[in-house]
Parts: sequence; C-alpha cells; structure tokens
Amino acid sequence: MRPAALDWSVENCTIARAMEILGERWTLVVLREVFNGVRRFDDMRVRTGVPRQVLTNRLAMLVERGVLRREPYREPGSRERHEYRLTGMGLDLWPVLVAVLGWGDRYLADPEGSPLTVAHRDCGGEVRVELHCERGHEVARPRDVVPRPGPGARRRAG
Repeated sequence: MRPAALDWSVENCTIARAMEILGERWTLVVLREVFNGVRRFDDMRVRTGVPRQVLTNRLAMLVERGVLRREPYREPGSRERHEYRLTGMGLDLWPVLVAVLGWGDRYLADPEGSPLTVAHRDCGGEVRVELHCERGHEVARPRDVVPRPGPGARRRAG
C-alpha cells in the first residue's frame, strides 16, 4: 500500500526547519543548561565540557535565530560580559527538552537512574510529556495519529 504522505511535498517541513536550529548535539545541551539556570558562558563551558569555539558558535546561532537573547552584566572591577536568557521562542522548547529527557531516562540512563529529574514546583510530582489532541483526548501511541497535509502543504509534482 502506498503511503498518502508521498502525495505532498516536505520541502517546507517545519520539522526540518526546527532541526536546522536544534539538530546538533551541543545545542540541546546548551538549552538544558539555560533552562537549569546556568546562563553565563564560562559556567556553561566548565559544566558541560563543550569546546570554547563550539559553545561560542551555538550561543551565537541561538541568539541569531531568536531562541536566546544576550543580557549584559558586569561584575565589580571586570569588563562587561553577557549572559544568555531564553526568549518566548526558547521557553516554548521546554516540552521538547522534557520529552528528550524522558526518552533518555527510559532507554539510556545508568542503572542507578537519571542524574536529572524535573518536578512540579507546587506539588513535587515528576513532570513528563503527554500528548493530547486539541479536543482533549489522550494520544498514547503513534498509531493513534494519522499524518495529513496541513494548510501549508504543497502537492508533489509528478
């Protein structure tokens, strides 16, 4: 049976566009750190082991693409530096990071468990990602969904 997805083009796919920003390993590591409150270059570099030039490039790209913004600060007696803060676009990546964390915990954690958990500030319950359709139904399995062309879909030539 021929998949219906072959009838429309993926040239303008937003998953591919998102992965242009997020698709490199160190990018999600940098975002993890900023979400965890680590906002300064040297703190990120020491904590993660990201090579200096790679970290410089990732931060610049995330600022350029609107995921992070640079905020100046100055320690007494030092030159002005910048820390990195999430924009609205960056904050909207939170469920993505929680989903990646959950997947990693399920399949890749050490026997003693994950070194990081995320908990609801109010009740302390562990946070996880769940999918629901716009009408509120839980979507528990990939087979519970059907891909279909969206409003920006283009018919494939041929």
